[in-house]
Amino acid sequence: MGSGHIGGIMAAALWARRGRRTAAVVGTVARSGSSRAALQSQYDALVIGGGHNGLVAAAYLQKGGLKTAVLERRHVLGGAAVSEEIVPGFHFSRCSYLLSLLRPHIYADLELKKHGLKVYMRDPHAFTPMLEEGVKGAPPRSLTLGSDLAMNQKEIGKFSQKDAKAYPDFVAHLEKLAGAIHPLLDAPPVDIPGVTTGSLGKRLAAAKTLTPLVKCGVLVDACLRDISICVFDARSLKLGRNVPDFYEIVTAPIMKILNRWFDSEPLIATLATDAVIGAMTSPSSPGSGYVLLHHVMGELEKEKGAWGYVEGGMGGVSQAIASAAQSYGVDIFTEKDVAQVLVGSDGAARGVALKDGTEISSRVVLSNATPYVTFKNLTPQAALSPEFIKAINQIDYTSPVTKINVAVDKLPNFLARPTPDGIPGPHHQCSIHLNCESVEVLETAYKEAMNGRPSVRPMLEMTIPSVLDPTLAPPGCHVVSLFTQFTPYHIEGREWTDQDREAYADTAFDWVEQYAPGFKKSVVGRDILTPPDLERIFGLTGGNIFHGSMSLDQLYLARPLPFLSNYRSPVKGLYLCGSGTHPGGGVMGSPGFNAALTTIADLKRH
Repeated sequence: MGSGHIGGIMAAALWARRGRRTAAVVGTVARSGSSRAALQSQYDALVIGGGHNGLVAAAYLQKGGLKTAVLERRHVLGGAAVSEEIVPGFHFSRCSYLLSLLRPHIYADLELKKHGLKVYMRDPHAFTPMLEEGVKGAPPRSLTLGSDLAMNQKEIGKFSQKDAKAYPDFVAHLEKLAGAIHPLLDAPPVDIPGVTTGSLGKRLAAAKTLTPLVKCGVLVDACLRDISICVFDARSLKLGRNVPDFYEIVTAPIMKILNRWFDSEPLIATLATDAVIGAMTSPSSPGSGYVLLHHVMGELEKEKGAWGYVEGGMGGVSQAIASAAQSYGVDIFTEKDVAQVLVGSDGAARGVALKDGTEISSRVVLSNATPYVTFKNLTPQAALSPEFIKAINQIDYTSPVTKINVAVDKLPNFLARPTPDGIPGPHHQCSIHLNCESVEVLETAYKEAMNGRPSVRPMLEMTIPSVLDPTLAPPGCHVVSLFTQFTPYHIEGREWTDQDREAYADTAFDWVEQYAPGFKKSVVGRDILTPPDLERIFGLTGGNIFHGSMSLDQLYLARPLPFLSNYRSPVKGLYLCGSGTHPGGGVMGSPGFNAALTTIADLKRH
């Protein structure tokens, strides 16, 4: 999710509120019974959950020779990457809403373009309007960023010529650091136990997992009892002498870095939003720099750091992956709610039981659910040690996000960049940052949520994908996504009520109204998804869009836990393949890809 500011220069009232199942599904592959084959009693591999990572895993498992089935709980495929018709005639990316992080090799391997994936590129891609009185009747100022560096410098120069001059170097610096991470995304984390214990042959085999770190440019000096490996001169590789810069950005508060580069508040605040998007953290919190890096390391159509809208909504990604998987022979089923992973007397997974009592046998089971759901709700507790269960309980799923999907009968018209009614300007295709012209506003919003209250001036990231994709709304109308934060899971210790939801949405709309008068009158329907709603509808524990916080203690070797980072679980034959594993959240596909290859390798060894 995220806006990707940098890198590529990252007629019904209140329909389907909080997930009432009135939504129609965009496309046909996502409907119940989407596989024409009947559900069999036995498969080589079963994937729990039809989110994009589960579908990627299934496709690669099937390509690897394993007869595979995907079992999705909901009536629609995609998990958080889903399209739903919440208001009649309006098709929403109901949860995730932008594409960038999908790994290029997965895009190419699965021939997703052939299977219907179409992406509308955005340029410019970030628009931050100001709330201020214009000088001598002029509109309020705004900041627009895109792929044209000269245009960016001109925009930034409205606030600071010094910052305008520094910006290209900052972009190049971030792109170098982000590019160095790529080798780490497409392989499992280093197998530390394998490298340091066991027979020499096993240790040498495990040493192959060091390769991504070598490519990344992080110096590895591993002593292996009988041999000593001192791998390469880091200066010759991607990070080289920038290793200290990389270390800083993944550990420091993003404000420490931004304040060193820039002076102007609107630019700093705009960049800071990508460091906190989807995370219960503030720009001054240690580790917020990595979240920024995570959101600028994507690629679309070979353009580094670019973000785009998927035609038909984000469900189009899931549909394309599902179509590719089915072309290889994967069976995909919706409305198949898994109740439990079946564990044999030997302690190994042997299939699943559905809530309707149906049992399906398999050699392996891959769970696209969060680690919490997988091990607390789906796995028999007797199969897990008390110590393991206690560790699972400690994973942080805190989320600040309330997603509001809005149907409007008129294009928002911003005071800072007025346009004739109904005619989109370049800024309408952007991630539009409201209440983001000051870091102090972001910090205050964060502190309110940490004190158990929804922000009274929330950070709002607005997108209007129907500006580029005409398939999403009736003529003259638009779908608007408001990705808002900060909101707590509980309001001062109690559950959210319908009144709370409506009041928070009204607050968000009041702020939009200040930037774009007439917005509230244009609303014909809205869908309000607080953290508990995101958890209930999409299975996102805590409402966390990343399947677990992207904090330093839950990354790479420690994602989701230090002893659970290689996709395998304590139950033999049970694997994790969702965003709760390395390399984490976003519509990336890497967790599914890595988990599938790990599973196939294990089966070949046994």
